[in-house]
Amino acid sequence: MMRMTVLASGSKGNSTVISSSRTRVLVDAGLSCRELLKRMAIAGEDPTTLDALLITHEHQDHVAGLGVLARKLDIPVYFTESTHRAWVRMLTPRTTMSYAQWLDHVQKEKETRANAAAANFDEQPEPGVCDSMTAAVEGSSAECSEPDDPEEPVQPTKKKLDATYLPAVEYFHSGRQFSIGDIEITPFTIPHDAADPCGFVFAAEGMKMAVATDLGYMPPNVKAALKRIDVLLLESNHDLEMLKDGPYPWSVKQRVLSRVGHLSNVATAEFLERDYDGSAAYIVLGHLSESNNAPELARLCAEQALTNHPSLLGNRVLLAEQMAPLEPITL
Repeated sequence: MMRMTVLASGSKGNSTVISSSRTRVLVDAGLSCRELLKRMAIAGEDPTTLDALLITHEHQDHVAGLGVLARKLDIPVYFTESTHRAWVRMLTPRTTMSYAQWLDHVQKEKETRANAAAANFDEQPEPGVCDSMTAAVEGSSAECSEPDDPEEPVQPTKKKLDATYLPAVEYFHSGRQFSIGDIEITPFTIPHDAADPCGFVFAAEGMKMAVATDLGYMPPNVKAALKRIDVLLLESNHDLEMLKDGPYPWSVKQRVLSRVGHLSNVATAEFLERDYDGSAAYIVLGHLSESNNAPELARLCAEQALTNHPSLLGNRVLLAEQMAPLEPITL
């Protein structure tokens, strides 16, 4: 048994649960921790049974609740190393200063070090600590304070957690298969404007599911990865005319339309008509833009592409929503 539960999909947040009979993985955490837990409860997914978080890339709509959720559930997070570093940089405060401010900062640091050195020089030994050299010279049998019992456990000081702290981090590499529990995961590189973005194929118990969103176009490696998939979550981000006439600034429109942006309804339909092998029982259209798409347009494009290939008519097309979880798909 495998199950896919899309908790949210869109520019305001993305998150999907992939599970087998023994393992559960959350792909991306693009909503707040509170909202993710709420969505999981609605969908009948128990968050305490999650084994890991798996991150596609570091954009906010995929990692908004990452740190808080991982710490709350005490589960490991799987990234590529580049994505992890990009996420840490994103959460690390950055400051700028003028040359005069820098000189003042350096001077203050020098003064602090000088004051600390002077204080250490003047410091007297604490009572109860034996001055061994004096005792040796005077032949004294002066008593020294006993050391702490070595058997007594030392209580660690509680460190204030910063926003980048995670219970555990595991790195994977695109193109190299790895496993979480009984789920085999094959990450594949996707064309998107992030540090090291990935899509995933999940295999367990003789079935395969795939997550492929945030693609500027469909390169050969992605087309190859999406063969023989039983449930496919695929991006259908925007309608070309709605995007061109929509409210986004021209620079953002160019980014979305670029080869590291997002798939249009037409591009998704072209893949389904020309390169898709028709093996999926369900095709879930995801990451629909609220400003530049309409669900009925995305569905129409996909269904027309499938209609042109009678052998693909068995595929059921579903739409992942931004504001509510999709009914779990179980095979």
